[in-house]
This record gives sequence, C-alpha cells and structure tokens, in this order.
Amino acid sequence: MGSRILILNGHPDTARKGLCGALADAYAEGAESGGHSVERLDIGVLQFDLLRSQAEFETGTPPPDIAAAQEAIRRADHLMVVFPLWLGDMPALLKGFFEQALRPGFAFAYRPSGFPQKNLGGRSARIVVTMGMPAFVYRWYFRAHAVKNLKRNILGFVGYAPVRDTIVGGVATANPATMAGHFESMRTLGRAAL
Repeated sequence: MGSRILILNGHPDTARKGLCGALADAYAEGAESGGHSVERLDIGVLQFDLLRSQAEFETGTPPPDIAAAQEAIRRADHLMVVFPLWLGDMPALLKGFFEQALRPGFAFAYRPSGFPQKNLGGRSARIVVTMGMPAFVYRWYFRAHAVKNLKRNILGFVGYAPVRDTIVGGVATANPATMAGHFESMRTLGRAAL
C-alpha cells in the first residue's frame, strides 16, 4: 500500500501556473504512478488572515480553509512543500499558512516543562525551493537559511522527520534540458514518496 502524500504549493500567485505548480504536478504524477494517493493544496486559493496576537495563535478558531488543511495534514504520511525564494525566504502567505495551520493543540502541545510535544511525528517531508540564483550559491554563501528554518524550526518542531530538500536554482537562465531534468527528478522523488 502506498503513502498518503500532501503536496503544498506555496506560490501565492494563482493567475498563472508557474514553475512551482509544474514541479508540484511532476511530483504528483510520479507519486500516483508509484501507487501513492495524492492531495494538493494551493496556498494562493485558501482564504485566511494573518495572525496578529499570541492569544489568536494559541486559542483562536482556525478559519474553514485552515481547518480543512489541518485535516489534510493529519491524513498525510508525507508532505511535499514547493515555493519560490522571495527576498531570501518563503513568501509571506506561506509563512502565514504555517502559523495558522500548525497551531498548539493541533501540531504540538505545550508541556509544563521542557520542549513541547510534537503531534505530527511519524511523517516525512520534502522541501523544494525555486530561485534565480545558482543553488550552490544559495547553499554556500547564504547557508540556505530559509530551508533550514522550515526544516528545523517549523516542520521539525512539530515532528516531521526526516525532512529532505531540493533546491532548483538558476531558473531564469536554465535551458530546456536542465528543466526537464528537474521535472524528472520530481517524478522520481514522487514515485518513492521522498
């Protein structure tokens, strides 16, 4: 029996499909051909506000689209998140989604002492980031801090492990053969639910 995979397209622009959408499609195609079930969420079509207080984060009621997303997260064995690098980080709407969806009581629980309890353990994740700069420059010079933040401080904090990453760099100048290689890589990763 295959894995249940949730693909989260973190690109806020719904006016065009774009590279993130195409990479998500290739991953889904591979996953389905590998016998896995796939659900998909596109951040740009979800309706939610940004959180503005600790009280809202801890005790507020998630909006309907977020509650539905939480159920999709709960069902999934594996999460694939794809987003473009904007100003060195994930788009604000994607960060806002994580703040809304990964609330206490759902994604983790406070304990009287020590680190919070991780409620989403037993799940794996893949982070895919697209950018104009070469991937090696992002990893070496910029230390891939957006990937590390999502990997350790968000997904790892609520229990995802292992969390792997793929950086698709140089997209503005990539030739068709290079892009075809990226799509085939996504299909391969999807088939293996990695």
